[in-house]
Amino acid sequence: MKSFILMVITMVCAISLEAQNKSFYDFNVTTIDGKEFPLSSLKGKKVLVVNVASKCGLTPQYAKLQELYDKYKDKNFVIIGFPANNFMGQEPGSNEEIAQFCSLKYDVTFPMMAKISVKGKNMSPLYQWLTEKKLNGKEDAPVQWNFQKFMIDENGERIRLPSGNWKCHKENTVDWNDQKYAEVWRHGWETITNRYLEAAGRPERVDLRSFERQGIQQIP
Repeated sequence: MKSFILMVITMVCAISLEAQNKSFYDFNVTTIDGKEFPLSSLKGKKVLVVNVASKCGLTPQYAKLQELYDKYKDKNFVIIGFPANNFMGQEPGSNEEIAQFCSLKYDVTFPMMAKISVKGKNMSPLYQWLTEKKLNGKEDAPVQWNFQKFMIDENGERIRLPSGNWKCHKENTVDWNDQKYAEVWRHGWETITNRYLEAAGRPERVDLRSFERQGIQQIP
């Protein structure tokens, strides 16, 4: 009996270790025009993964994301957009409609993927890995609203979500402290946090600039 229990424990540990050994490059996704896209094709690049929506208060972030992409696309950096209709039905369109909207409204040229689910029972395998510590080995980070960002380093490893200030010092790569990126990140998280505070009936609101001015590194 003891041998059986030990064997089961060993198997569970092995499965858990195998799951945590997965990287971003182990996943294949589908582009918005229906082509298979192996994420291993992005080896050696910094990747910003964003779940996007066309009818959200944060939709204008498309413009800021495009600015960031234009600035760094030749320096081993790429943004990948994943349309998702998980929040108040704010991405109702088809892949074709979404692609047309992004092109005509915001001149988006960074890679857009096919519409997926980023939460719930139909969550895509990639987003399971991005959001669950048991799979990514870093942290649990469920998607709370549209335009949530995940950062992937040049080795396909998920970077812990930053708070306050963050930097990448390597030459010819993205500086995560870049003003444009900081503005995109700040706006998204302020909106998400303040929505939750409002829903909870709490009067206070979050201003990430005030946290940075006070030198606070962790946001509660």
